[in-house]
Order: sequence, then C-alpha cells, then structure tokens
Amino acid sequence: MRFLPVSLTVLLVELADLDKTLALFASLSADPVEGIEDMVPAARTLMIRFRPETLTAERLAGEITTRDLSARIAPSDKLVEIPVRYDGEDLEDVAELTGLSVEDVIRRHTESTFTVAFCGFAPGFGYLVGGDPALQVPRRQSPRTKIPAGSVALAGAFSGVYPQASPGGWQIIGTTPERMWDLSRDPPALFQPGYRVRFFDLEKRSVPGSAAGVKAPDASSTELTAEALTLKILAAPMPALFQDLGRFDQTGQGVSSSGALDRGALKAANRVVGNAVGTPCVEIIPGGFSFAVSGRTVVALTGAPCPISIRDASGRTITAESYQPISLEPGDVVTLGHAPRGMRCYLAMRGGFHVKPVLGSASTDTLAIVGPDPVTAGAILTVEKETATLASVSLTEMPAFEHPAPGEVVTLDVIMGPRSDWFTEAGIASLSDQLWQVTPQSNRVGIRLSGETALERRDKAELPSEGTATGAIQVPHSGQPVLFLADHPLTGGYPVIGTVAEYHLDLAGQIPVNAQIRFRLVTTFAEIHIAGA
Repeated sequence: MRFLPVSLTVLLVELADLDKTLALFASLSADPVEGIEDMVPAARTLMIRFRPETLTAERLAGEITTRDLSARIAPSDKLVEIPVRYDGEDLEDVAELTGLSVEDVIRRHTESTFTVAFCGFAPGFGYLVGGDPALQVPRRQSPRTKIPAGSVALAGAFSGVYPQASPGGWQIIGTTPERMWDLSRDPPALFQPGYRVRFFDLEKRSVPGSAAGVKAPDASSTELTAEALTLKILAAPMPALFQDLGRFDQTGQGVSSSGALDRGALKAANRVVGNAVGTPCVEIIPGGFSFAVSGRTVVALTGAPCPISIRDASGRTITAESYQPISLEPGDVVTLGHAPRGMRCYLAMRGGFHVKPVLGSASTDTLAIVGPDPVTAGAILTVEKETATLASVSLTEMPAFEHPAPGEVVTLDVIMGPRSDWFTEAGIASLSDQLWQVTPQSNRVGIRLSGETALERRDKAELPSEGTATGAIQVPHSGQPVLFLADHPLTGGYPVIGTVAEYHLDLAGQIPVNAQIRFRLVTTFAEIHIAGA
C-alpha cells in the first residue's frame, strides 16, 4: 500500500488490486473517518479528498492502515444485457493486437460476464471487469478528441460503453443503441457498481425490452406568473452557463463536481447583490453578450474586467463598473464588451435566478452534459421573487488577482504527484523550465498546452484508470500536458505529473488563449508516510 500526494487536500491510496481498493472504499463508506469529504475508487487506487483543518494526510494514512481489507464485495444479482453492433473502427486493430480473428473477438466479448467495478470518466461510464483475458489491449497511443455516444470499447482489463460523445483513448469495437445515462431514470446511470453485464450481438439476436430503470419523478419548476421579473438574452456570441459552487456526492455515478471556474468571482458577485455566496450565477465569456430586464433590479458583474454599457428606455447610454452593484430599471439593456484581460465574468441578480437544479446543483457540466441548458440568445431567465431575507448590498468587493492577458506569462504553483515518478528527471525539469502556450483547444474541461519540449516518461507502461482532481496536469503519450479544470473527467488513464495548488485554481480558470503558463514546483515528489511511524 502506497500513499501518494495529489494536492494539498487530496491523496491517492495505491493498493494491490481492485478487490483491495473496493474493500477499502467499502470500509471507509461504512465507518467514515471524520474529515473525509469525497472518495473516488478506481482500478487499483482510491482518491480521497479531505478537510486539512480537520485531518492531515499523514494521520489519514495511519487510519487507513488499520482497516481490514480481506473482505470481498459480493456482486449484485442485477444483470444488464447490452445490445451491440460490432462495427467499431478499432475492431480489426484489436484482432491484430490479440492475434485473434474479428469473429473470435466478438465471440469472446459476448461470452464474457462482466461486473461493474466502479464508475468514472463520465456520468454513467462503468468500468467493467471480468472479461476474457485474451481481449486485454492497450489504449490508443493518442486519444481521439471525440468518441460517439454508445461506443463499446476496450482498454487494458476493462470494457465499457461511452455514455455520450467525449474524448477518449479506448479501442472501439462496436456501438449500442442503449442509453447509459438518462436523467429520466432513477438512478440515471444504467450501470451501477456491482451490477453484472453481458453484451449480445445485434446481428444474431433482436433487442429485448429496455433495461432502463424506474422513471424519476419530475421536479418541475414553479409556474411563472405575469409579475415575474425576467431577463431576456438579446445576444450571446458564446453560450453562457449557469454555475454555482459545484455538484457533490455524485461520484458513485461517475459525476464530477463541475462548478464555477472562478469560484471567488462567483462568491463576490453574490455578495455584491446581497445573495448567499453559493447562489447560481451566469458564467459568461464576454464580448457582445447582451440582455434586457423587465423590471427594477440590482445586478453585479465580477471576474474578467470588461466594458459594461447600459442603454435605458430613452436611448441614453451610460457605463458601469464590475465588482459594484448596478441598479437597473425596466427596459434597460446591458451589453458586455470584450475583456482585454481574463476569460470569464459572472452575472448575479439580487434574489438569484430561478433555475432548476440537476442532481443537487445548478452547475452546467459541459463534458458530462449534466445541468441546466446553456444560456443562448432568446432565452428568458427568471429572478426569484423573495428578497426580504437578503443581506445588505456590499460595496467593497475587489478582484482577488490581476487577470492575465493574451501573451502574458502566468505562474501557477504545482504540488508534485501522484505520478511524478513515471517521468524522467529531464521530463520533470521540462515541466518547470519552459513556458507552455495555452492553445485554442482549451475549454472548461481543461487547458491544452503546447511546449517546445515534450514531458519525457520513463517508459510507455499503461496506467490503470484512477481518480483525477481539478488542477491535475495529465500527460498523454504525446508529452504535451492538459491542465484539468472543473469539467474534467472523474477518472483518467494517463499519468498526472503534478497538480496546481488549490489557491491558484481560480486564476487558472481565467487564463485566456495565447497566454503562457510557467509551472512553479512548490514541492518535490515523495510518498506520504504514516504519522509517528
């Protein structure tokens, strides 16, 4: 058993095998350690987030070593059957890698009975174990930027089905019409840990009745009245998104937290208008975004500084400042100009937006496609009516940092681990000794970086899928890293050389395309040792 640092509030427990991992997860779930906030089981690791004011990494490691990991987790009696068209673009490659014929690959896959070991990567993505060992193949050397929903795929000892279109490096052998993730079901994920799974060939057998679960009750929003205060989106060159502080306690279904990329700016916007700090806001990439209000209200814009103009009903135009309360009258039109610095701003309205939570949060996860719909031109947003219990409006909020501009260098502190030892000394030096260009392929999932010198690994070994944290610097085989942001996959199969410190995550979320990043290594990699040992 090894204890590896991930960040200042996260560690990774590496165990001998999947059974030991699931046994530790079950033990800590049944008898929790005070201070643990979240856990993500994977192939041979358990990622644990903890509250540092309550629990140290060393004390947590000591507690874990006392747990009995001999118990085996009994599989569920639930069997899910998945229809497959074996038409995947990697099917012939898999046959070549295994030395089997295409027909034998299909036969061995359909004759296997799998078990859902854990969920991760994306909502509804179950990692299936127990397949024919002859079908174990490595991931692709370079992941695809988009794999279609319903793709049935192999990677190492696992099989799985992509719930929606997403990036990925697994070998695709077929497709299924079955929906792996459906918010109208209860639970939404068709695959739950412990379920048994079998695949069958659609060319040889017709589709049975749907394996879908029980339909969830409709938690419809309150019916709007004619007196409701509304905000109409007149222009949105880039779709805006509802965000709050994140979606928690859903990792068992493969759902990560998401949430505002600049949490400090979201909290500040709410404080300016007197809302609770976690009230949902609209996260906007400014530059032409425009809206009109139907009644008198107070709004605030924080985050990336951008020109704010207000045109009133008489046609007069005035300007406003960010991080200050902005009083609006019926018919006022607000337009946001291009932000010369930063990437995102946050719109709060006094009383908060009337938005329906999904799985306990109003955050829109762009990778998982979970949460409220994007906010586009023509959308009408409604404001909560009750404002009597709100706090006084704040007049003292200020940006937490100077927002970076394209072409500037941004320094981010990095905690080394959990897989720093997968890289050569030259590879680790390359992380901090050069500037990394932020590419246009960056988004809320992660910042894709380009550097002159790729990060050199010790070998080309496959890493079993393991939990990833926001801020993780994951390195695919290309050696060009990706800095994970809030919508990152819950688990990943490429090594993480280090993780950006939590106190720099808001800054990372504001870095624009064509800026450069310098990584400053504030720790050296070392395993976590038990307190007092």
